[in-house]
Amino acid sequence: MNTPAPHTPDAPRDLVGIGIGPFNLSLAALADPLTGLDAVFYDQRPGFRWHPGLLIDGARVQVPFLADLVTLVDPASPWTFLNHLRARERLFPFYFAERFHIERAEYDAYCRWVAENLPALRFHHQVDAVRWNPERALFEVDFTQLDAGGEAEALGRTHTRNVVLGIGTEPHVPDPLRPLVEDPAVPVVHAADYLRHRDTLLAAGHVTVIGTGQSGAEVFLDLLRHRPAGRERLHWLGRTGALAPMEYSKLGLEHFTPDYTRYFHGLAEPVRDRLVAAQWQLHKGIDADTTAAIHDELYRRTLDGGWPDTTLTPGVHVRTAGRIAATQVELHLEHEQQKTRSRLTTDAVVLATGHRERPLGRLLAGLDPYMRRDSSERPRVDDRHRLVLDPSVTGSVYVQNAETHTHGVGTPDLGLAAWRSATILNDLTGREPYPLPARTAFTTFGLDGGLPQIPSARHHRALTPLVDGI
Repeated sequence: MNTPAPHTPDAPRDLVGIGIGPFNLSLAALADPLTGLDAVFYDQRPGFRWHPGLLIDGARVQVPFLADLVTLVDPASPWTFLNHLRARERLFPFYFAERFHIERAEYDAYCRWVAENLPALRFHHQVDAVRWNPERALFEVDFTQLDAGGEAEALGRTHTRNVVLGIGTEPHVPDPLRPLVEDPAVPVVHAADYLRHRDTLLAAGHVTVIGTGQSGAEVFLDLLRHRPAGRERLHWLGRTGALAPMEYSKLGLEHFTPDYTRYFHGLAEPVRDRLVAAQWQLHKGIDADTTAAIHDELYRRTLDGGWPDTTLTPGVHVRTAGRIAATQVELHLEHEQQKTRSRLTTDAVVLATGHRERPLGRLLAGLDPYMRRDSSERPRVDDRHRLVLDPSVTGSVYVQNAETHTHGVGTPDLGLAAWRSATILNDLTGREPYPLPARTAFTTFGLDGGLPQIPSARHHRALTPLVDGI
């Protein structure tokens, strides 16, 4: 771990990070050993947590453990997942467990270990505004320091040459269900809060899970496993036309490589928008192990005859919803293909309706005059993950997980975290502390680049033969 030089209060920082999720945590971990780089990262939360409401027993991260915060660009870093295991004296048990995909709770524990040991992180700091100061040619970052209870304790301001936004995503609630979520008397919760409400949901007479992606599948499976056979009373529905498996073929996964990200960024805006919508199965399907576990559990409940009291219906969307008396919800449904409509009365609803990128407008209102936008009024982002700003702004604002419209489906993928962080640090420092590979996929995306680049063979130093008898 690098011991940073003491920061002079009036001196500008080289980098201020806003938000400490996995992506900015990756950036902080890779920035840590870079001497001479003065960086600080702010987050309003009291500490790191990664989707705590979905840390369901047995739920696994959908990328291999090598997609940790640093390994894919610096496997010798002290902040690798394997070094975390070593520090916790768990390396041998992990070796014998033979797990390539770890549980979500274990990934969360790893990230918390990194967060607790990096000196550049400042929790309990809520960033309120970012502005460009043309006189000083610096960004001004205003923040509120919070006490242990989350109340304002002090105001502060930091000046910095560069900013990186890593404010992440927020739970998405469809408009027809928003009034029910906002009513505390009605048991309608987003899957992001599932574990906090799990006991209430298990006690409910009938539960409906809306959303047929991975989180919906995990919630449905957990509820199914903990409700009595023959009295499950579960309904699972979603808009997709099928309970579709996630695309997980080896060549299909090359859509999550730097090669594809660069290709996607070079496409015309309308083409990119069509592709993002069409490629949902690359990241919004259900992994094969989860679908198999659901089928196994349903099949097990038929062994004594009869069928479990469950209904699984894809291709359905909720038109409207309302409360019946004080304890039930009525969902007005429409089938996408049949165009038929029906009503479903239920005692509780879990919205596994995903997350959306947090809007940047409020935080970056002070930069609005300098920002360049596309035809849909979204911020333009260049190939180095920087907001495209007026040339008079000499600093850079980098974004992490806010550029799906310019960089494609790999934007929220953990497997590209270290590569994007290294790209940002290489650009920020003007040197190459993290050399990156020229080619990362066997697939050649597009024709305009000519023949694919074939890296030259690496020549290794010849080994001296062992002497006989040694």
